Amino acid sequence: MSFFNKVFASVGIGAAEVDTKLEKDTYMPGETVQGVVVIKGGKIDQQIDEIYLALNTTYLRESDDRKYSVTATIDRFRLTTPFTIRAKEKKDIPFSFQLPYDTPLSIGRSKVWVTTGLDIKGAVDPSDKDYIKVIPNPLMSAVFHSVEQMGFSIREADCEEAPRRLRGRLPFVQEFEFIPTSGRFRGRLDELEVVFFPAGNGTLDIMFQVDRRARGLSGLFSEALGTDETNVRLTVTNGDIPSLQQKIQNAIQRYS
Repeated sequence: MSFFNKVFASVGIGAAEVDTKLEKDTYMPGETVQGVVVIKGGKIDQQIDEIYLALNTTYLRESDDRKYSVTATIDRFRLTTPFTIRAKEKKDIPFSFQLPYDTPLSIGRSKVWVTTGLDIKGAVDPSDKDYIKVIPNPLMSAVFHSVEQMGFSIREADCEEAPRRLRGRLPFVQEFEFIPTSGRFRGRLDELEVVFFPAGNGTLDIMFQVDRRARGLSGLFSEALGTDETNVRLTVTNGDIPSLQQKIQNAIQRYS
């Protein structure tokens, strides 16, 4: 009987189970994520090489004029050294980790989840998947509010593969696409794309891609050639929040 138990455990039948319980399900980038991993032993004793948490998302990659979704690991955290989980034994492993500052926000199609796994030699790796909601920090919220106060409405948000010149430690950036629906930029811009590059010390680097609306023959040629877009970089801090709308407006209006 013990032989069959070992065989079943190696294919995931009657093996150890893992369940992660998060303290909450909503976080801001940079915030501490806390919780506990609950491990329940199966029918036999099993050697656990490690327990790990992986923070994941998806992004769009383009190849042969086709876009497809790719899963990316934002970060991975090892929680334990090797140990043995006895048959029917239950263990609670508390954990905490800092949510990376470049974690995508849960806006549009962007999803973020935590995968918990047990690395078990010679057996199926049981895993657990928990979605979390990532919300803007106060500085990011102030940027969104400022852009909306200038007459823009968000149309789309997605993570897309980034060119090498824009990459940080991850192969993608999250783009927020706004369109002018009122105010001075309506009729002057087709859209405004916003990309955050968080520095993690209360500083936020922002790239605005200003897409000008074609006006006249030269404008039509620029649009056809793709030269009607301008990238504008701006660095802001929490101290800029009171005057943030004016700073953003000054940065982009020269190119509208």
